[in-house]
Amino acid sequence: MLMTTIIGLILAIVFIGVGMVLKGVSVEALANPAAFLIIFGGTIASLFVAFPMSEIKKFPILLKIAFIEPKLPTQNEIIDMMVEWSIIARTEGVLALEELADSVEDPFLKNGLEMIIDGSDRKQMEEILFDELDAVAERHKVGSLIFSQAGMYAPTLGVLGAVVGLIAALGHLNDMDKLGYSIAAAFIATLLGIFSGYVLWHPISNKLKRISKKEQDIKVMMIDGLLAIQDGLTPKLIERKLSVYLPSKARLKQQEEIISEEAEIA
Repeated sequence: MLMTTIIGLILAIVFIGVGMVLKGVSVEALANPAAFLIIFGGTIASLFVAFPMSEIKKFPILLKIAFIEPKLPTQNEIIDMMVEWSIIARTEGVLALEELADSVEDPFLKNGLEMIIDGSDRKQMEEILFDELDAVAERHKVGSLIFSQAGMYAPTLGVLGAVVGLIAALGHLNDMDKLGYSIAAAFIATLLGIFSGYVLWHPISNKLKRISKKEQDIKVMMIDGLLAIQDGLTPKLIERKLSVYLPSKARLKQQEEIISEEAEIA
């Protein structure tokens, strides 16, 4: 669960709601079905115009990812995995890795491992894995684009809603009470448009981009590890090679452990 998404939305609602009250705006003013219909209904309609159905139907899945991040192996887990596989490959032969292939759940990692077992050419293996990585990045780009576009449409639709409300308000020029209420209600659409665009859709788009970047970094690390096994590097060299992906503090700790282990062997 990505708590930052939930915390951010709660804080936004609380701070903006309290700010409205402090400014003398009644929270009841938000009870405007027409404004909600124009903003959220109009945003949905705009997305249908802008994107094909094959991409639109992924909207609920993408929204879920913004709240529940897909589980990915950690960098340390990848290092341990690659070292273990390299030991098996060097001591028992590459074909011994075949028993592990069925237990690998990640399709990307499994594909790379199977290519090693099949004895695929290193250059072809590298091209295939990076092509697959590019395809994943492109799919993720489209997903985040849906939300960034929604963030662009919503504020503009807010202006549209305000215009519609002002047109309705002009029909009450002879009744100042109704005129004031109608003008206030007209700007609720603008409020909802700006809020949904810059507090909801754009931030979710940014979060999806960051999740995508994290997954791509993990996959690049996987590729380096798989190619190192394909090249026949020693487990220690693979551990050193992959440790560069760790944060600086974790990398120093990893290097100290390697040096300590080498000293004990010596």
